[in-house]
Amino acid sequence: MDTKFSSAIHTLILISESETPINSDQLAQSVGTNASYIRKLTTRLRKAGIIEGRRGISGFRLLRKPDEISLFDVYKAVMETNTLHLFDIHQNPNDACIVGHNIRPVLSNMFRETEEEVEKKLGDITLANCIQNMRIYIKQNHKEEETSNESSTSYTV
Repeated sequence: MDTKFSSAIHTLILISESETPINSDQLAQSVGTNASYIRKLTTRLRKAGIIEGRRGISGFRLLRKPDEISLFDVYKAVMETNTLHLFDIHQNPNDACIVGHNIRPVLSNMFRETEEEVEKKLGDITLANCIQNMRIYIKQNHKEEETSNESSTSYTV
């Protein structure tokens, strides 16, 4: 399965929450990949008008507020498509078989309907929702660690 989408969301959260511009090497270190992969993602996000890299300054910034960036916007940018594609159909069904002859149109319609529902759902979820969920998760996790370790480690997003 392709990880461009989740890597792009990770990258955008980091860009959004960083107090200073964050560059591709720093992003790659957090995502757990190499900087050239991050540069490919950020190029696609730039083309889609989601982020910008400023001349003379190392790092990126969002061009829109997190609540104005849907996950479907991110998906379309990094996958370079206008529609979501989750399911493939096997290529060589046997036309001499009644199921083989009819499976492609039947599955195609069912799969496309499902993909349209996912597109709508991703269109309703924003980067701001992801950031909020991340903060809640960190806060809850931090409380659990404090009670189990009795430490006061500071977490930042």
